[in-house]
Amino acid sequence: MIRWMLLIFILLVLVNSATGIIQKIGLGRLPGDFNFRFLGRQFFVPFASAVLVTVLLFSLIKLVAWLL
Repeated sequence: MIRWMLLIFILLVLVNSATGIIQKIGLGRLPGDFNFRFLGRQFFVPFASAVLVTVLLFSLIKLVAWLL
């Protein structure tokens, strides 16, 4: 249980630190990605980017499995 919590924490830290890089390559500006301000804070909800990354990773994994 503690290992899973540690893994999730590390993944969240990595994703949070990669947010600037993700926005620079354009993944945060797809139609379906929401960026809004509420109570002085900025929130970013990347629905379309998440779908795109999921499809690309799935295709890559299927290609590697097919080649092996």
